[in-house]
Amino acid sequence: MTRDRLKPGLPTDVLTCSRALIDAVLTAGGRVSSYSHHMAWTADQVLALAPDPSSAKSGKDLGVARKWKTLGVTDACAWGTLQGSGKDPYQTCIDLTGPAFKCTCPSRKFPCKHGLGLFLVLAQQPTTLTEKTPPAWAAEWLAKRVEKEEKKVAQESAPPAPEDPEAAAKAAAAAEKRAANREARVTAGLEELGTWLGDLVRTGFASLPGKPPTFWETPAARLIDAQAPGLARRVSALEGITTEGDQWPATLLREASRIHLVREGWSRWNSLTPGTQADLRSVLGFPVAQADLMSQEGVRDQWLVLGRRVLEEEGLRTQRIWLWGRRHARPALSLSFSAGPNQPLDVGWVPGTELEAELVFFPSAAPLRALVKQRLSAATPAGSDLPHRSLAEAAAYAAEWFRGNPWTERVPLALAAVIPLRRGQGWWVRDSAGDGWPLALTEASGWKLMAASGGRPVGLTGEWDGEVLTPLALESEGGWSTL
Repeated sequence: MTRDRLKPGLPTDVLTCSRALIDAVLTAGGRVSSYSHHMAWTADQVLALAPDPSSAKSGKDLGVARKWKTLGVTDACAWGTLQGSGKDPYQTCIDLTGPAFKCTCPSRKFPCKHGLGLFLVLAQQPTTLTEKTPPAWAAEWLAKRVEKEEKKVAQESAPPAPEDPEAAAKAAAAAEKRAANREARVTAGLEELGTWLGDLVRTGFASLPGKPPTFWETPAARLIDAQAPGLARRVSALEGITTEGDQWPATLLREASRIHLVREGWSRWNSLTPGTQADLRSVLGFPVAQADLMSQEGVRDQWLVLGRRVLEEEGLRTQRIWLWGRRHARPALSLSFSAGPNQPLDVGWVPGTELEAELVFFPSAAPLRALVKQRLSAATPAGSDLPHRSLAEAAAYAAEWFRGNPWTERVPLALAAVIPLRRGQGWWVRDSAGDGWPLALTEASGWKLMAASGGRPVGLTGEWDGEVLTPLALESEGGWSTL
């Protein structure tokens, strides 16, 4: 684990938009309390929802009230109309309890630039949203959202239909046969991988930086054929390590050792605890029946949104939402995927907010990943009481998760008071004890962090991999902002 002593003198309930609320919006004729009583969103939080930088830029351009023909807001929603290139103006609406977006423009991005622009107007010029009664098109959309959620809850709570015993037995036998076939293929694939790993160690690492991509792609492809896609991803990722500076041999050895540990664990399956067995299946890429998880009782807590990170690879977008349970003092990871514009990512978890929710955790010796079973309150601005008071405390906490599941790749941390600083060509943070950690940060984000700090301690959330912290969001006197 990378730690360093720095010199003290260095600068330093289901859907919350309930039927009752919707009915109030539709019938009260504007008597519902105004947006000033709802959560105050910041421009930075709004722009964090943008699907890409170009959408954020276009959204900024539309975040001016004078560009909109109509603007209105209630506690439940905000809406507006804006003249586009067509004859009819675009109709844009935001469900503020999500947030969720609806727009009549042809864009396939979610949220589109009009949704972002309207949200920015709401955040920066709230008094310009003068209408207080939602138009029919906005009220209809909100009502449909509530109706859809009610149907979903009814389906989840309905008792399962009785199964035909004979059909159920046949299905179970077929599933057991498929599982046995897959396990046999995984076993054969891991045996072949063992030969490749042995050759890798015997020949040494010196010549690896010059190896062609096929050197790494071939064993990864064979693991795909062996129905172990999760492990194939880790083998494929080894190639990129050889370009990560002078310390890459140590990093490569660590990751190769984790892959070897998969082989060892699989060969000793019966000696493993149920939690470690679940972790091993997850690393190999075995799916978990999410419907079965959702039928279980979850963990109810006030969840602080620590950060949101979206990565795109070969057309697949992966979103990581890191949460912190206030009462249980535990982290959670909400992981979602999108293969295109018709599968929008959930943007309802905004860094710097918190809400009551029930989460169901995937089986694991050190459970991190979870499914959101119910959202039980609207999002509110987060408090400033982050849990980790020092880097030493945070390191000890993270070590527990790495120890519990040796294949854990990253752990969320929420540092209560650290001072960012420039050290050589990189960025670091230092705590009051003088301990320091390196940051994986772009130049622009580094200077943004420095400016927000002004030499004073700030709160910082991020992903810790045991060597470097990748910042996600910061909390300072100016509020929360993303990095």
